Amino acid sequence: MTETVAAESVLHSVEDGIATITLNRPHRRNALTYEAYDRLEAAFRQAVADPETRCVIVTGSDPAFCSGDDVREIMAGPKAFSASPPPPTVRHRPTPAAMAALECEKPVIAAVNGAAMGWGMELALYADIRLCSEKATFAELFIKRGLVCDVGGFYRLPSIVGPARAAELLFTGDIIDAQTALRYGLVSEVTAHEDLMPAARALAGRIAANPPLALRYMKEGLRRGTYGDPRELGAWAIETIRRLMQTEDHKEGVASFLEKRAPVFKGR
Repeated sequence: MTETVAAESVLHSVEDGIATITLNRPHRRNALTYEAYDRLEAAFRQAVADPETRCVIVTGSDPAFCSGDDVREIMAGPKAFSASPPPPTVRHRPTPAAMAALECEKPVIAAVNGAAMGWGMELALYADIRLCSEKATFAELFIKRGLVCDVGGFYRLPSIVGPARAAELLFTGDIIDAQTALRYGLVSEVTAHEDLMPAARALAGRIAANPPLALRYMKEGLRRGTYGDPRELGAWAIETIRRLMQTEDHKEGVASFLEKRAPVFKGR
């Protein structure tokens, strides 16, 4: 067994050809900071570069999978509203952590052990296969903050659950439980909470036992046949998110969340 701790916020270990990437901010329900995004990207890049890794599991430290962005740092911190939008000539890039997950050449399993909210649901969508425990919940909460989703909700969600169901989840921001996620086809299996990681490791072991080059090309063929290229869509999503972050409605969505009250949106 080899083990690397990328940072306290993200753990990365490799055993028997299976890399496990664990979001590790349980006190904040594994909400992502700028540093955690960077560490998550690095963990996926490391998994690709490591010849010992044949399959990847991404999960969170209990009690959550990932509750999305750390609102206080990313949406209400000093970087959130102070900078004016970049000029139209600036070419936007997709979220680096999203692209690292999507470009991972090794099969990726999301073991969703609790809440997967906002970008946490996006992270689950970047996986090839999703398993979840009975405690899991899912929501594309971006609309509640006056934003659009990242590339996962636009690029993968409609193919996984169908366009109409994706529209419902994106337009409402509703939270769904594990059994509803199974019924929608968002996850392929729901387990007892204590059985989730053993089930994910067993599946990863069956995958990792297969020839690595064939696995790589099998995944590439599946991506080409099902999803296409996410880069242009991802860049558009980031440009739109940056524009919406300057609106009053976004600021009201953030303020109402922090103040634990119902928002009042004005369309500006």
